[in-house]
Amino acid sequence: MLAESPKNHISQLSIRRSDSQFLRWWLTIDRWTLWSLCALIVTGVILGFAASPSVALRLKLDGYYFIKRHLLILCPAVLLMLGVSMLSPRSIRRLATFIYIGGIALLVLTLFMGVEIKGARRWLSFSGFSIQASEFVKPALSVLVAWMLAEKVRNRDFPGISLVVVLAGVYLLLLLLQPDVGMSVVVVSTWLGQLFIGGIPLLWVFVIGGLCLAGLGASYFFLPHVSARIDQFLGLGGAVDKTGELYQVTKSLSAFASGGLFGKGPGEGIIKKNIPDVHADFVFAVAGEEFGLILCILLVALFMVIIIRSLVRANRENSLFVVLAAAGLVIQFSLQAFINMSSTLNLIPTKGMTLPFISYGGSSMLAVAISMGMLLALTRQRQSMGDRL
Repeated sequence: MLAESPKNHISQLSIRRSDSQFLRWWLTIDRWTLWSLCALIVTGVILGFAASPSVALRLKLDGYYFIKRHLLILCPAVLLMLGVSMLSPRSIRRLATFIYIGGIALLVLTLFMGVEIKGARRWLSFSGFSIQASEFVKPALSVLVAWMLAEKVRNRDFPGISLVVVLAGVYLLLLLLQPDVGMSVVVVSTWLGQLFIGGIPLLWVFVIGGLCLAGLGASYFFLPHVSARIDQFLGLGGAVDKTGELYQVTKSLSAFASGGLFGKGPGEGIIKKNIPDVHADFVFAVAGEEFGLILCILLVALFMVIIIRSLVRANRENSLFVVLAAAGLVIQFSLQAFINMSSTLNLIPTKGMTLPFISYGGSSMLAVAISMGMLLALTRQRQSMGDRL
């Protein structure tokens, strides 16, 4: 057996002897992931200053209206992420349970009292503030699915698979009633990934995956906005751009072409002024136009660092719950980033999904903060730190 390195031994002694919760957190957190998340947050603020004034002025608002709101949400989001990252795995499970129950209740309420936007009812409005409850249920579901699957492995008589199906089924049903097909795809993909890692028979994965693909095909025929987006993407049947999304994608591609390798410089973008959702779903286009391919590659690299580091850290754990929960959170995070960037580049049909920590959006920002706080908590070093699983 290889001897333990002196540096790691000293770290372990420091953790055991420390009475400071902050010091214990600092010595056990994955600082590569933490600094990468901080870099994303800072980049989001910079791109917010570049993207939001043109949108605000078009809507006859104060030029810094959206960036002020972005910063107003960002401060509690960062504190929330750091606070959640200090929790133990047991506390993460409890938090996920509360979020899931509360989120499902709000989703039911959204069906009756939600604000309808572009044919979908996804938002609840309270005293001028809007909340998209589905964003918060997403990370909570991943943690609960991991918990149920881990308990099933520990105790064969535990109805883990049945509970997993019920938990995901209720959430998916409420998403489809809104409807929100894009988020449903993310949830199902994450769910199948966790089931696969959890060791269910491969045949089940193919059967469930086939049923989900059949459901996705049915949505093309029964949901007009889904068929319209796919037809526009494929250029079929002379699809009419009723929502302006095809126009935004065309302008987005022009912004990337205009930016080239190094970009036109901060604040020098022109095409961004013609993209209505440039501060939200199409903020990646601002990175391409004003900062060029270099920043776009750096952003992708930051996402990759977070994804790979988290998976490597989780893989070192002996707890199946930690492995499954971290994997689920990473899959969600990576899919959200992939869908946003791919939509902006017209690689897939457009989907209104934010770029984590970069795009404007209060519910998404807070939900991603909770998700990354959970991920940081689960990937902390646990040997000799005394956290109970």
